[in-house]
Amino acid sequence: MTDPGLLDAIAQAELVRRKEVKPIELVEAAIGRIERLNPKINAVVTKMYDIARESAEQPLPDGPLAGVPFLLKDLTAAYAGVPMGWGSEFTRKYVPDHDSELVRRQKRAGLVFLGKTNTPEFGLLATTEPRAYGPTRNPWDTSRIAGGSSGGAAAAVAAGMVAIAHGNDGGGSIRGPAACCGVFGLKPTRGRNPAGPDYGERVAGLAAEHALTQSVRDSAALLDATCGPDIGDPYWAPPPARPFLQEVDADPGRLRIAFSAETLAGTPVHPDCIEAVRDAASLCADLGHEVTEGRPETNVEMLGEALTTVWAASCASSIDSFSRLMGKTPDQEQLEPLTWALIEFGRSRTAADYFASITLIHKVSREIGRFFIDHDLWLTPTTTDPPLPLGTIESTPDQPFRAWARSGRFLAFTSICKVTGQPAMSVPLNWNAEGLPIGSHFIARFGEEATLFRLAAQLEQARPWRNRTLPTSL
Repeated sequence: MTDPGLLDAIAQAELVRRKEVKPIELVEAAIGRIERLNPKINAVVTKMYDIARESAEQPLPDGPLAGVPFLLKDLTAAYAGVPMGWGSEFTRKYVPDHDSELVRRQKRAGLVFLGKTNTPEFGLLATTEPRAYGPTRNPWDTSRIAGGSSGGAAAAVAAGMVAIAHGNDGGGSIRGPAACCGVFGLKPTRGRNPAGPDYGERVAGLAAEHALTQSVRDSAALLDATCGPDIGDPYWAPPPARPFLQEVDADPGRLRIAFSAETLAGTPVHPDCIEAVRDAASLCADLGHEVTEGRPETNVEMLGEALTTVWAASCASSIDSFSRLMGKTPDQEQLEPLTWALIEFGRSRTAADYFASITLIHKVSREIGRFFIDHDLWLTPTTTDPPLPLGTIESTPDQPFRAWARSGRFLAFTSICKVTGQPAMSVPLNWNAEGLPIGSHFIARFGEEATLFRLAAQLEQARPWRNRTLPTSL
């Protein structure tokens, strides 16, 4: 093995454990790949090479992923002393003075942090093209988007810079980029991973933290290392029956899977995505699962208004918080048109508007939950289109909400999980005739990541995706 860094994270950690490779060797190899590939795809926006080298040369925690190179998304997860730009010109020089609880747990797992990955401004869009840092390009076709808001993380994993990278997900910000870049992406149950100490919940519980990975087992191993409540959390997910990594080797049994290629809002779906989900349904049936066509029903028009109210309120509150921390307030030139418009909209809503929106969100969550009484999983496309050309999801000063609406259409299947808090995953089972990845999206009941990991491992074995080769242009 000339480059052990091209193995998945668990395999790399095993080499370190057996003393067949040193952590510094993995780190230097990963730095070499980043330096070679990043100019072409712009996945890494902050380099932490000195920190990584120092960590790798010191005794590492005896964690399950000790010595494995890792990238942190430049959004929400704080690393003390390292700038956290949130994809924005306004906050690009903000430097937290503490680690987030998630980062503390990632460190205890033994991960070595090499840098931070690109994200759209404040994680608001389904593409990673921030004005402050420039676009992240899809490794499969550099004229295409890598998805958002964890687009930098997904592109880095797909290109082989690292085997595993942090991401977070509100409306599909892990799953959408995973689909665009042909990697595995799981959004955990609401409250599974901590958001502290800065947050009890993020965006009223709509956002979740985890990672993008090359392999299913890496995702499970990291979730084992990071999950569980933090001190003072307002709520947490039901504890798993056993480690998630053990679920990867478990028989999923005969699952009742409903599938649909129609969005709840009637959004048009590209033929490639329809073909891919039908192929995924057929594969599940071939594996012995009970597969039927079906979907839940709910009023998504009213839901969209409620979600915009909550997200806009959160955006306005975040800007106010940063203004206090940094001792300055942004002017309109320092923020992108959508961000400015959301802040203004958020400030125009009343407390009663916000409370009514939360009430509706909870009502829809209960409606969707009833669908899973008779179904173990709901299968859909991850996105409504293959990876779009760069520049497709874009706002202008006179149409600031244009990118918001286009993002919503692109992630029409994934956004329901931010409402319900259910775990969901994007599995890279298909590539279209243009060589672009198409993700298959599975949603499980609240608290049942175990079901997803069991099925994902079965799908990974039936149709391996890690043996695909990226274009030679990289």
